[in-house]
Amino acid sequence: MELMQDPVRLTPEACKGVLVFAEQRGGKLVNVSLELLTIGRTLANQLGAPLCAALLGQGVADLAGELQHYQVDEVHVVDNAELANFQDETYATALTAVIQTLKPSIVLAGMTNVGRSFLPRVAAQLGVGLTSGCTALSLDGQTLVATRPAFGGTVYADVVCEKARPQMATVRRKVYEPAARQATSGGTVVNHTVALNAPKAKFLENVNELAGALDLTEADVIVSGGRGIGGPEFFDTIKELAKVLGGAVGASRATVDAGWIDYSHQVGQTGKSVKPKIYFACGISGAIQHLVGMRNSDTIIAINRDPEAPIFNVATYGLVGDVKQIVPALIKRFSQGR
Repeated sequence: MELMQDPVRLTPEACKGVLVFAEQRGGKLVNVSLELLTIGRTLANQLGAPLCAALLGQGVADLAGELQHYQVDEVHVVDNAELANFQDETYATALTAVIQTLKPSIVLAGMTNVGRSFLPRVAAQLGVGLTSGCTALSLDGQTLVATRPAFGGTVYADVVCEKARPQMATVRRKVYEPAARQATSGGTVVNHTVALNAPKAKFLENVNELAGALDLTEADVIVSGGRGIGGPEFFDTIKELAKVLGGAVGASRATVDAGWIDYSHQVGQTGKSVKPKIYFACGISGAIQHLVGMRNSDTIIAINRDPEAPIFNVATYGLVGDVKQIVPALIKRFSQGR
């Protein structure tokens, strides 16, 4: 199918259904896309409309077939050599063309580095708004209610777009459970062609900064350090505890801003949202900006010398004491138990 490329303003009457951007990296679906299929299915059912997925890339036929196992009605594929590596311009052009042709009422994407990079460009090309970093989605009649933190995470705002379509939102990871894979496939795959001009930027290489490290957003155990650990050298001890537990290393914004650890470890409103089974908060006071990114963890273990630290208000278990004594003791104890 030849896709439309000249932007046309869409009206609520002309739009129907939910479209989820199915992000893939290295031939594998990103987990947040499966999470969006869960809420996407709920919204589509409430609207009495189809749930569709948009898949962009090169050589993604197998992934299109995989998406058919997640209760989608249609998988819309743009397979093009210009989409082999992510670049804002080409991805935005391709997804905009899909939206113009399909005319969905709602478009969802994960708030990943990819999603937050090119979805604003898509929204601008369509002349609509975009609610970013959502923590909940619901409906008020035919209108999407997108909930997101505001004012530094101290309040939550409900954002609606009553007239322009599509209604667009990026959603944080771990907000919804991933859709269950069905044994049988369903829905149809629709392949599209779209002319993509070479982008102004030149792709050089893909550098995985954390090659060999456990993905923070997928880890079952996270050990995070805050300003209370005293300095960058104690992150070696934090990393040792994480290694003993088979977990990943997190950090507060204060430690990242101080240059103690790389930004890729940051948990919180301006970092990553996580939902591990166990979250260790070591020397983290519990500022609301940090809590936004980790408060949904199954079990939170806080270690802080200040008994009045806000982190204890959300902690499942709290240890009041010197983190530099407690963490080494935990390493010794857990090492013996292996």
